[in-house]
Amino acid sequence: MRVAYLGLGAMGRPMAANIAARWPTILWNRTTAVAVELAAAHGGTAATSLEEVAAAEVVCSCLPTDVEVAAVAEVLAPALRPGTVWVDHTSGDPAGSRDVARLLEGHGVGYLDAPVSGGTDGAAAATLTVMVGGDVEDLEQVRPVLETVASRIVHVGPVGTGMAVKAVNNALLAASLWAAAEGLVALTAAGVDPAAALEVIGSSSGRSFATQRLLPERVLTRAFPRTFALPLLAKDVRLAAGVLEDGGIDGPVLRLVEQLTAAAAADLGDADHVELVRLVERAAGVEISLPTDAVLPDDER
Repeated sequence: MRVAYLGLGAMGRPMAANIAARWPTILWNRTTAVAVELAAAHGGTAATSLEEVAAAEVVCSCLPTDVEVAAVAEVLAPALRPGTVWVDHTSGDPAGSRDVARLLEGHGVGYLDAPVSGGTDGAAAATLTVMVGGDVEDLEQVRPVLETVASRIVHVGPVGTGMAVKAVNNALLAASLWAAAEGLVALTAAGVDPAAALEVIGSSSGRSFATQRLLPERVLTRAFPRTFALPLLAKDVRLAAGVLEDGGIDGPVLRLVEQLTAAAAADLGDADHVELVRLVERAAGVEISLPTDAVLPDDER
């Protein structure tokens, strides 16, 4: 299959590199130089215009929001061949994905909303989880391509449900990160070694991705690498609030998380999402960190 990959950002670039190493791939990015560089390093052909993408049988996109996806689809849809399947890895609005699906359907093109989880490390290692909304036959047609970037592919329902699951998943990430930050600040203030506290929590019922990975690897070490921008997390939590609203669910906890995360993004700007922990520390006057002579266990380095 010929594949086109649109959007070579933090997630799209490693995913496209893995696909280009396995399939004939057309690479497109708003900044053409990025596509040229990726093609030189990993194979594939850099497209200088969107029209060149029309030769593909599978179109993958990973753009900032569903708004950009819709704009690109408006241009591409008439040029794509009937039977082409568009796989959208963007973390977007479920309603927006349904709009794009209807547009493409009018041209005989299938659409799957297929956001991913696993971060940039998972994208590079091709171990992502893909949550797919759309027609099962379309999924089976493109499954070999998805298997190039993912170790787990889960069909979750009709078009829009992949985006809904991703939004709620990231809202739960935000909720657990806020709660873990507050809990660790309180324990540190009480004189508990935060590394010891995380060791206990990591093998107990309060564990989460935040306590098992984010706090040990990024907060205790004060590393705070940039992997997922806080405004993007705030966007996903806002979309999750929309999922609640569409379902007639009150959801006071996630609505509070939405307010907190939006305020953090307004305060910290384009910082990494884990840096919201700094706001909790600042409010408490307590820093969650290891003593300067401490050594992390091998599995937390």
